[in-house]
Amino acid sequence: MAIVKIPAEDVTLRADADVTAFLAAHGIEYERWLPEHAVAADASSDTLLAAYGREIDRLKARGGYVTADVIDVKPDTPNLDMMLAKFSREHFHDEDEVRFIIEGRGLFHIHPRTGSVFAIEVEAGDLIRVPRGTHHWFDLCAERHIRAIRLFQDVSGWTPHYTDSGVDKGFQPLCFGPAYVPAGSPAIDAAK
Repeated sequence: MAIVKIPAEDVTLRADADVTAFLAAHGIEYERWLPEHAVAADASSDTLLAAYGREIDRLKARGGYVTADVIDVKPDTPNLDMMLAKFSREHFHDEDEVRFIIEGRGLFHIHPRTGSVFAIEVEAGDLIRVPRGTHHWFDLCAERHIRAIRLFQDVSGWTPHYTDSGVDKGFQPLCFGPAYVPAGSPAIDAAK
């Protein structure tokens, strides 16, 4: 379930209804999805797209999306830091940014036209639609892993338009959810 944090107001929203209502007030759609049948963690992109086919078709019809794909970013992804640098600066797109998170966690910072900057931590099961023109930036959480279904309104994908406002420099890419400690680590072994 997504978590919303508004640093300037020292507010954190964790309840599903609160998160959904807050995001809707900013034009951001948020839903939780479950596959129609079990999908293995290492499933191929085609298998994932088929498992969520009904939901993808519904979104395509509702938002005019013409294509969907799967992105899989891991700590060992070549040129990961360069890739992330493209998205960790404030920008906007000429089309919606739609992501359904399959694995991992990430952090969208939203800079609304009015009001305080807020962050949305997304995790597996979260669907988010950030409308075109919304100023935002994105970072991965500490695990540096995310696998997501993406939908596009243009087959060539979207291009970030950077604002160069510098607002993003005042926010740390810190996620708020549970920290994951790998199995076999000293903390886990000491707890046994």
